[in-house]
Amino acid sequence: MPDINLVYYEDNRELREGLAFLVEATPGLKLLGAFGNCHNLPEEIRTLRPDVVLMDIDLPGISGIEAVPLVKAVSPAIQVLMLTVFDDEDKLFQAIRNGASGYLLKHTSPSELLAAIFDLHRGGSPMTASIARKVLLHFQSAPVPATQQLPTEDYRLSTRELDIVKGLVAGYSYKLIGADLGISIDTVRSHIRSIYDKLQVNSKTEAILKAMREKLV
Repeated sequence: MPDINLVYYEDNRELREGLAFLVEATPGLKLLGAFGNCHNLPEEIRTLRPDVVLMDIDLPGISGIEAVPLVKAVSPAIQVLMLTVFDDEDKLFQAIRNGASGYLLKHTSPSELLAAIFDLHRGGSPMTASIARKVLLHFQSAPVPATQQLPTEDYRLSTRELDIVKGLVAGYSYKLIGADLGISIDTVRSHIRSIYDKLQVNSKTEAILKAMREKLV
C-alpha cells in the first residue's frame, strides 16, 4: 500500500518540527512539507499533491479555517484535518462548513494523532471526544419546528446513495460501507462524489451533519 502523503501548516516551530519527526518515523506516512503560514498554500498544494493536510487554525495572515477551502479548490479529494487548541463551536462548525473532515485538539496524544491520520485517509472523520460531543449536543439540543420534521427536499439521492449516507452517519469507513453493500471501495468513492455534489457539501463530516439536520436518514 502506498504511503499517505502529508503537508502540515503550523506556525509554532517547535510543534511543527516535533510532528515532522513523528510523521517521518512512522511507516506508511510521508511528510512532503511543513510550513509556518498559508501565504503560498495554493502553489504548495498544487506542487506537492498531498493526500492529507494537517492544519492549525491560528496562523499569521490567512487562518487555517480560511485556508481549508483553498486546499479544496486545488483538489476536493484532499482531506483536511484540523489540529488546534480551539474547541469553541464557532470555529468547529466553520471549519467543517469550509470542508474539514476531522477536528483534533492539540493535547491529542501522538498515538491517537497517527491513528486519526490513517482513519481519515480510510474515509473516517476523526474528532477529539469533547469535540464529537459538541457536535452531538448541537443537534440534540436544537429544537426542530413541526413544519421541519420531514425533509423539504430529497436532494435527488438514489436508494444506493441514501444507503451510503446511512453508513457515513453510522461512522462506517468507505471500506466497511462497501463490504456491507457488496460494492468496491472505488464504487463507494464514486457515489460519495455524487452525494457531495447533490448535497452541495465539501467533506464527509459536512455531509453527515447535513443529513442529520435535514433528516435524510
